[in-house]
Amino acid sequence: MISADLGANLEDYVARLVEAGRYNSKSEVLREGVRLVQERETRLAVLDAALARGLADADAGRIFAAEAFFDQLDGKLKGSSKT
Repeated sequence: MISADLGANLEDYVARLVEAGRYNSKSEVLREGVRLVQERETRLAVLDAALARGLADADAGRIFAAEAFFDQLDGKLKGSSKT
């Protein structure tokens, strides 16, 4: 069991959510909050891994100029609009 001191402002907010019928209990509000934090942390971990891969690619020299990329992208976009 976890006991949490949310402070007066958050306690009041949680109580209002329950009173309004948005949630059935204070515990339900807190579970939803923890689920949202868990989702955010998961997305941040995925982003951190992508950044690490990008930095590793840059360190290994697997990079190319942004101008070349945008020229290539522009060519693809112009080619797809001819249909």
